[in-house]
Order: sequence, then C-alpha cells, then structure tokens
Amino acid sequence: QVQLVESGGGLVQPGGSLRLSCAASGSIFSIYAMGWYRQAPGKQRELVATIDYSGSTNYAGSVKGRFTISRDYAKNTLYLQMNSLKPEDTAVYYCRWCEGSVCYVNAVDAWGQGTLVTVSS
Repeated sequence: QVQLVESGGGLVQPGGSLRLSCAASGSIFSIYAMGWYRQAPGKQRELVATIDYSGSTNYAGSVKGRFTISRDYAKNTLYLQMNSLKPEDTAVYYCRWCEGSVCYVNAVDAWGQGTLVTVSS
C-alpha cells in the first residue's frame, strides 16, 4: 500500500501564495505519476495538475499560469506552488499517486486525506 500525507494548506488572502507538499511512503513502485485534485464545497472533485514520471505536466485551465506542480524523485514528494490565489481556489486539495508513468482515470492509485485551502480576506 501507498500512504500519502499532504501538508501546507491554510488561510490566505486573495493574491497570496501557498505551497502544498505530499509525501509518499510504503509500496511505491519505481515508475509512478502523481497529481493534485481539489474539491470545493458542493462540487465534484476536479483535476488541478498532474506530473508524469517523465516530468511532463498538465494543468487545469483555471490554474494554468498561477500554479506549478513539481516532484522530488529522491524524496518521493510532490509539491504544488500556488500563486495569485483567488477565492474560487478555496477547496480541499488531495494528492494522488498513480501506478505507471501517467495518471490515467482508471489507474491503480492512492489518495491522501486532503488539506484545506481557504482564500479569503
């Protein structure tokens, strides 16, 4: 099993920045992809950004240019740098680990418990 622990959430004013981290441990395969997803109150969970094993990234249109996903292979840790935050970015952010080189929808995966990000003045 793979365990994921997110950290870095909190309250931030509009226009501010936060950096989320997700540490993976357990039965981690040598080849895996990771991603960030979020779920706002009353809404479905949505993709924020993914990063393939090769390092290729993919972003939701709503965060492109503001958020940056990265990973540290040696530390098995995923990051999400969030800049120019907006109230509509308020959500619980979840980290996802995917077996294989890409995070397909039906990939064998694991999820973290989530970390709350609140953007408000």
